[in-house]
Amino acid sequence: MIRIARVALEDGLAGRLDNRTSALKAASADSEAARKAWTSARTEKRGIRLHLMLMAPGIERCMYCGDNRGTDIDHFEPIKEFPAGTFVWLNHLLACSTCNSNQKRDRFPRDPKGAALLIDPSREDPVRHLRLVLRTGEYRALSPGGEATIDVFGLNRRDLTRGRAAAFTVADAALCRAHTLVGQDRGADAIRCLRALFEQPHASVLQEVLRMVEMPGADDVLGTDLAAALRDMGVRALIREHSAIASGPR
Repeated sequence: MIRIARVALEDGLAGRLDNRTSALKAASADSEAARKAWTSARTEKRGIRLHLMLMAPGIERCMYCGDNRGTDIDHFEPIKEFPAGTFVWLNHLLACSTCNSNQKRDRFPRDPKGAALLIDPSREDPVRHLRLVLRTGEYRALSPGGEATIDVFGLNRRDLTRGRAAAFTVADAALCRAHTLVGQDRGADAIRCLRALFEQPHASVLQEVLRMVEMPGADDVLGTDLAAALRDMGVRALIREHSAIASGPR
């Protein structure tokens, strides 16, 4: 899971969503009425999906697991809990069907004071709550929110940990290859190599690799070849120029 930045909605869509929200509030709509309104809102849903796709990591990846294609519009605070938030733009994230329909469903854990525990990657940086172990692909919780997020979305499912571990191997190979290409003054080839890497699943792996190189003991965690590649100023310049992950969320 990586930090996601929201894009601005076009005025027409923003206005329609506001009108829908106002109508639900005026009617004191319950979750059943809100779901019915959502089901019928084809134009609004199409617009929301298009904007979420622009925000998603990789090629339209799920904003929770980062692995599967994001096929669903997830209501971060479920309609069951917050009917009035059904059309609120800030309450929408792109999710795969596994994370949305099989894992999360209507689960929305809260702390004893009633505050949401799940990490909303569009509101806060997941690295404050989750530590990714690169070689095993496992997440470790750094906070109660991290623990709840791992549990609700099943972020340490075997398929996901294997995918992240494999993504680390791919990142190692691609970044070392880019380092070699930069040394051969083949910048265009290095850019193609990096662009392919940036579009792979599990963007959190690349983010953690780029973060880890600045930490003590980076050579032990990443390996000397990968650490050297990431310290190469030519590689770093290409990463800053072409990687949304390296320069911050889109």
